[in-house]
Amino acid sequence: MQQGSDSQPISSVRWVNRDELHANSYNPNKVAPVELELLVNSIITCGWTQPIVIRSSNEIVDGFHRWLVSNDPRILEMTGGMVPVVMLPDQMDVADQMSATVAHNRARGSHYVLSMAEIVRDLKDTQGKSDGWIAKHLGMEQEEINRLWDNSGSPDTKGDPDEDFDDGWVPDFTRAEGG
Repeated sequence: MQQGSDSQPISSVRWVNRDELHANSYNPNKVAPVELELLVNSIITCGWTQPIVIRSSNEIVDGFHRWLVSNDPRILEMTGGMVPVVMLPDQMDVADQMSATVAHNRARGSHYVLSMAEIVRDLKDTQGKSDGWIAKHLGMEQEEINRLWDNSGSPDTKGDPDEDFDDGWVPDFTRAEGG
């Protein structure tokens, strides 16, 4: 591949009809419906900020879920059914393509609980956002918001951390031994 910014796939973003693209058969990444709705809301709110990565055969390497939600009527209306794409070099073989899909997915990382707790605290305490706003924009249930805002993950954090557990349940081993 040539050097320089002009030779990079991102330098050649094109808009193509979403119906010209097709999914690959091996993508291991699955997204829950609530996250898909977040993706729809993200595209509606911010516009297209990431292109779909394809091969010259129009097979999707990365961005399957962006392509999937691009069929939402609100998104279709925004761009007339067109989606932004970048094309990977043809010299990539199938193994390279498959590893690129996995690398793209894994490189996005995951959201750590403590980092998400900081975001929820900031949104509520500093930005003044309601639980309803957070639920809609971050795709969270009320219980998750409560736990993150509480910053513990525990439903009861008001107790004394030095307090011992009581003997509310003690196993009866004599029954297990037939006695």
